[in-house]
Amino acid sequence: AKKVSPAVVGITTKVYNRDMFNRKVLVGEGVGSGVIFDKAGYIVTNNHVVGTAKTVIVSLADGQSTEGTVVGRDARTDLAVVKINMDNLPVAEFGDSDSLQVGEPAIAIGNPLGLEFQGTVTVGVISSLNRTIGAEGQSMKLIQTDAAINPGNSGGPLFNMQGEVVGINSQIFSTSGGFMGLSFAIPIDLAMQIKDQLVKDGRVT
Repeated sequence: AKKVSPAVVGITTKVYNRDMFNRKVLVGEGVGSGVIFDKAGYIVTNNHVVGTAKTVIVSLADGQSTEGTVVGRDARTDLAVVKINMDNLPVAEFGDSDSLQVGEPAIAIGNPLGLEFQGTVTVGVISSLNRTIGAEGQSMKLIQTDAAINPGNSGGPLFNMQGEVVGINSQIFSTSGGFMGLSFAIPIDLAMQIKDQLVKDGRVT
């Protein structure tokens, strides 16, 4: 946790509407998490965290906040890349999600329910691999874990006991809105391919 947490950020998006005088009015705010993967200021997060926003507020683990630009997003894999104008940032180390085994420990860091709980660490195990959930025709294989994931953890890292990020936390499954021990993460092997394309082209080809 000590190794990974400096590279975990909070991502805040502001949602605006236009009033009858065509002025921008703030109607809501969303908070998620992200992982710094490049010292030059590139961050991977979930597409549903950034939504349709062009810019977001990025809160670093050391307390600094800065504006970030959404450089690319992909709805199908629910991944997005944000760039901030800072350098020499702490970077997460990435592992191999193909080598994961059911039952091994899994740790998550994020901002459950908002930035007042920034940097919350939860621990569980890898519950299952290659889970396919969601819309029909959705072929993406997800990692299932019972580490507590709440709204606000989305886009944050799931990592192993070596401090290597093996997944990007994406969604929870709950019938009541409460914690049921069913959380899902995008395997890091897929996330790495997608984020490289988003940095290069702004979209997934």
